[in-house]
Amino acid sequence: MNAAKRLEIFRRLHEDNPDPKTELAYTTPFELLIAVILSAQATDVGVNKATARLFPVANTPQAIHALGVDGLSEYIKTIGLYNSKAKNVIETCRLLVEQHDGEVPQTREALEALPGVGRKTANVVLNTAFRQLAMAVDTHIFRVSNRTGIAPGKTVLDVEKKLLKFVPKDYLLDAHHWLILHGRYVCQARKPRCGSCRIEDLCEYKQKTSDD
Repeated sequence: MNAAKRLEIFRRLHEDNPDPKTELAYTTPFELLIAVILSAQATDVGVNKATARLFPVANTPQAIHALGVDGLSEYIKTIGLYNSKAKNVIETCRLLVEQHDGEVPQTREALEALPGVGRKTANVVLNTAFRQLAMAVDTHIFRVSNRTGIAPGKTVLDVEKKLLKFVPKDYLLDAHHWLILHGRYVCQARKPRCGSCRIEDLCEYKQKTSDD
């Protein structure tokens, strides 16, 4: 895919949604961090239901750590893998209090040192909470990047690096949100909704299937 196509794709995505946001509910960087940890192999809707119960009771590292694993589990038991997630969150809260004065660190290295925080989670927090140029690649973004031809790659890291390189700079900060929403609601895994897609005429997957 050439640069002109990519520019037009993101111009249209921006036009349709000038201020894209994550669908996870949060009000602070810490709440976002916890929500993203909980969202692994879970839906944003499911996480939001759990955090709607949890955050009014405890929404700081100190308060959640005070709940303990068993106490926290009661709030998040509707989410998949809640036992291991509860352990990770409690340990993360302990480290935030002891090593970061209760604040969410703003570097990838410090974030990835927290239990339950991998590269994707760190990138979400850096980009969404702190507005840094970071690209979190989940299954939706990996699929859209490969299917459309925007940034094809065999691994998540490969796609991440190509997106950072190929997405036009003016759109890079919000590209994560546009791509994830496009994958979630339009360019779906089993049956992409090509007929209602704003970038159908620019998509190389569509062109390939049309030529077959």
